[in-house]
Amino acid sequence: MARWGCQTSSKCSPNSVNFVEEAIQIDSLVLNLPGRSNLPSNPKNPFMMKSINTLSVALVAFAFALFLTSFDNSPADVQYEFTSFTVVESIIPSGMGRSRIIHATEERDYREFTTVRTDENQKRNKSDRSEIRLKNFEETKILNFFSAIGIRFQNIAANDAVVNSKVQAMLNEGWELVSTNAGVESVGDKTDTEGIYITRFYFKRAK
Repeated sequence: MARWGCQTSSKCSPNSVNFVEEAIQIDSLVLNLPGRSNLPSNPKNPFMMKSINTLSVALVAFAFALFLTSFDNSPADVQYEFTSFTVVESIIPSGMGRSRIIHATEERDYREFTTVRTDENQKRNKSDRSEIRLKNFEETKILNFFSAIGIRFQNIAANDAVVNSKVQAMLNEGWELVSTNAGVESVGDKTDTEGIYITRFYFKRAK
């Protein structure tokens, strides 16, 4: 029976020898399959030899395909970049306030504004606010939750449509939504005349 790889060559790598040995083992399994005793005993039978060779080739090809698929990139080798945008919706009565989607278009390195406190060093972080603040960002106007006569559901639906459009655009650019966080800033009593609803969307994508 024919053998594979470099069995007929004097120069074989260890991987090639292993592959040939695996092919030989598969051929041996084929020759010892149940029911082989019922086949014609003549080894030169063309039909029998063709069937055995075809099955051997199929098994070797299947083993080789499994070998190739075993080489996959480890998740540890993948590096990601992250981004986020924030939805700020006014919940001030009578339609007061402003509502926006804010997305930074420039980066900041948190280490430039970070200090480490220890038992020996208890100095406050005195980073300059003007250095932290940025002027380059994307601002999308959306609607306030309330109008002059009360809560306006059309405004909420409109905001949903705009936010959905923003998320879809991010997905089309290859970003993957990781998580969302939401919160409300409001006193919530009869004297409260201000309030905002904030939702932050976090994304990642492979570099």
